[in-house]
Order: sequence, then structure tokens, then C-alpha cells
Amino acid sequence: MTLGQDLTYAARSLRKAPGLLAVLTLALRLRVKFEAGSSSSAGAVAQSRFSLQSRAVLSAASALSGSDSVFLRVFLRALRGSASSLARPPRTGHSRRAINRLLSSTSVSSRDRLRTALEHREPDRIPLDLGSTAVTGVHVTCVAALRDYYGLARQPVKVHEPYQMLGLVEDDLRAAMGIDVTGVFPRKNMFGFASTGWKEWNFRGMDVLVPAGFRTRTEPNGDILIYPEGDETAPPSGRLPMGSAFFDTIIRQPELDEEKLDPADNLEEFGPISEEDLDHLERSVREAAATACGVAATFGGTSFGDIALVPGPFMKYPKGIRDVAEWYMSTRTRRSYIHRIFERQCEIGIENLARIHARIGDAVDCVFLCGTDFGTQSSAFCSVATFRDLWFPYYKQVNGWVHANTAWKCFKHSCGSVERFFESLIEAGFDIINPVQCSAAGMEPAGLKRKYGSRLVFWGGGVDTQKTLPFGTPGEVREEVLRRCEIFAPGGGFVFNPIHNLQAGTPVENIAAMLDAVHEFNGVTHA
Repeated sequence: MTLGQDLTYAARSLRKAPGLLAVLTLALRLRVKFEAGSSSSAGAVAQSRFSLQSRAVLSAASALSGSDSVFLRVFLRALRGSASSLARPPRTGHSRRAINRLLSSTSVSSRDRLRTALEHREPDRIPLDLGSTAVTGVHVTCVAALRDYYGLARQPVKVHEPYQMLGLVEDDLRAAMGIDVTGVFPRKNMFGFASTGWKEWNFRGMDVLVPAGFRTRTEPNGDILIYPEGDETAPPSGRLPMGSAFFDTIIRQPELDEEKLDPADNLEEFGPISEEDLDHLERSVREAAATACGVAATFGGTSFGDIALVPGPFMKYPKGIRDVAEWYMSTRTRRSYIHRIFERQCEIGIENLARIHARIGDAVDCVFLCGTDFGTQSSAFCSVATFRDLWFPYYKQVNGWVHANTAWKCFKHSCGSVERFFESLIEAGFDIINPVQCSAAGMEPAGLKRKYGSRLVFWGGGVDTQKTLPFGTPGEVREEVLRRCEIFAPGGGFVFNPIHNLQAGTPVENIAAMLDAVHEFNGVTHA
């Protein structure tokens, strides 16, 4: 887009802000005068004039309303040049300091920024998430690399989610990266033990911290086995293959007897939430709320048929249908059996949500309710008709309870080509979709924003984690991030996150380029 197109777009988007055009005109005039003066012998005079007139711009800008993120982006471009010249840095440090002064006078808290975006209103800048959930997380090796990159204290990183080997993003790193969202997690992790009693463990030559219940055995071929609930007398439930960076589930399904199949066996992990778990969640929510960040919470118990959970890696001796292939076939051949599981799970889940809400109220902004994947790279695991028969009724009940009784927003994760399900997800009451896998079939960003942007919050889609982020150059990362922000940011309803977790082996320079590009788009020089 040319600068003129930028101004026209901004004026159209924020035409209810009466002072906008005057400020933009002043900013543009300032840039033209400064660039003209800087190329002549009167450069010093031009810089002085720039300093004086930049204060006039800031003064005029202070009269604008809070929905100024489009203005901020255009103001940044007006000082730097047209959008086509974004690849070059500003001529002097003046524009960076001017932007920071402007932001200091119009900034809002991270929590308010997130809430504004979730309400489909355009916040002062795009809220940014890394690490608030198990599907927006950061591999422990990347967390360590980022701590080094930002010059933070060297210390072993906590592996708070061992299944995917996700590292905990501590407060200092969150601040260094400019992250707006923090997370609340269940007391126990995917392998069934609490994230407490931290101890050192050497992960492929790197010292990390793992919970006390993290107990493993190394096979002769180098594979690492992990035990459910930390009980070494039980069969191991996870395998970290040699050369891999995360665990795979070990399927431990007993031989099935069709005559004795009982839905209760697949409900073993679902029950009334304990007082110990409630205490943990209440404490965790209180700590998260004290950060002034937006809060994304994971409570568990409402993820119907999430294939990562079906095998029961957190249980010592899981019963029922636990094999991945057997489960998928059962959604077709044993549908009444699956319905009976989901019906009871739904009842228990809503009862638990009520008890949780009684403890924490509306102190969290959104709840990660379900991570069941329905898409593949090019297709889907089921038809829309099957989705509406088997999953939709239970999603609608859970989301309906949440909306009727809380201020929480409902967060749904599903990888792959899932646009075909969006209308049903919206009807079922989901507010947020993640990870917005734009590389999958039918997931073209502009089309998604145009069709669903006023009804779904896109939490993700910020950059491709299959190709661009791990294998591209920092410049390529920057360009893709800026393009995605241009598409998803207008009108709110966008939380920046890469497509799913940051994986091991991702160059730290590319991660930094991703973050810098978001801050650039937001008009922030983040240090």
C-alpha cells in the first residue's frame, strides 16, 4: 500500500475520530519537511524543526480516542516513509523516540488490551501471546535461547508441560518479549503428576528443571521412557525417541471384549474436582491477575475426544478404548458408546466449571476448553454432519453454561483445514479459534478475516511454524508477520501467536524477528 492508501484506509476505519485526519496531515507534513531538510545543508535546522513539530503531533494525538492502533501504524509509516519502504530503518532515532512518547501517553494495560481485542474492538495495539496455554507455548530449548538472547539471568528453565517439553515463560522473559497474556494451568500435567518439587535433569546436554514426579528410564537405543504419576512400578506411558524433542504416547489399551465394553471405563479420568485442585486454581488465578496481563486459563475436563488425552498418558492402567486408531473408528462404528461418554463428561465438566467459578469469579479472560483436532493439512477427520451429531451438542452445552454464568470467553483449538467447521463452532458458542493454520487447505487469511472476523477471535495465524519460522530468514519472518498483522488486526478480534507452539530447533533470531515485527507493526520500539 502507498502512504496515501494508508491514510485513506485509516480515515475510513476511524472516521468517527474527528481529530485523526488533522494529526495524520501534520505527521505527513512533518515527514516531508524532515526528509527534504535532511538531504540539504540545512539538516540541523530540519532536525530541530522535526523535534518541535513532533511535539505538536503528540499533542494533537493525545486528543484522539482509545482505538488508535490504526493511527499508530500509519503515524509510524508517516514518519518512516511509505509502506513500501518499511524494510529500511528510520533515518534518525527521532521517530522511534516520538513513537515511544506517544505510546507512553496512550498505553493501556495488557489485560485491557486483550479484553478489547476479545470484544472485537480494535485495541491500542495487537495483544501478543507466547506461553499462556499448552497450544500457544514455547519449547524449553527456545525458552533457554530467548533468555540468552535478551540477556536475562542464566538459570535452568522449568519444563512445566513435559509431554511437549514446553518451557515456562517467567515474568522477566514475558516482559522482555512484550507479551500481554499469562496462563493458568491445572495442578497436574499430562503425565499425571504435579508441577512442584523442581529438580535438575539433563535434556540432551542442557540442564533443565523438571517436577519431582518426572521419573524416566533410558533405553539401550537412547529412547527415554516416562512413568504415569511418577510411579516406576506402572508401565511407562510416554516415549521420547532418540533425536526427538518431545514425548510420544505409549498406547496401553487392553484387549477389547466387545461384549464387555463399558463407557465408564473411558470416564475414569473424569470426576468431581478436588479441593486440592480448586485451591491450586484459586491461587494460580490470583497470581496471574496480579501481573496485569490478560489471563488464559486451562481447567481441563471439557476436551471431548482430544486424541492427545484419549490414550490416558496420565493414568497408570487406563481401561476402555485407548488406541488412537480404535477411537477414531469408534466415532463411526460405536457412536452410541461415544455419545454416552460425552454425555456424562459434559455433566461432570459443567459441574466442575460451576465450582471453579464460585472460587475465582471472572478473574480470567478466556478458558481453553477443548483441543480436539478436526483438521489435517488438506482435509478433515470427519464431515460437518458427523461433527454436528457427535460433538456439537456437548460444546453447545458447555459454552452455553459459560456464557450464561461467567464473563469468560470460550477458546477452541483445532489444527488443520477446519474452515468448514467455523459456522458450527460459532453456533456452538466458541468465541476464539486457535491456532489458525493458514498453511492448511482452505485457510487463506484474508478470506477467514473477511468471512468470520466479526464473529471469531483469531488467536494465532501470526506466522507459519512449518516453514517460515523454522527455516526462513529473519527478513522473511518479518515480512510474513507484517502481512498477517495487516490482515487480521483491523477491527480487533486478533491475538498474535504463531501457528501452534514454538518448536525445538527454531532459530532464536527468527523468533526475535517475529516479535520485533509485531512491535514494529504496533508502532512500538520494544527494548
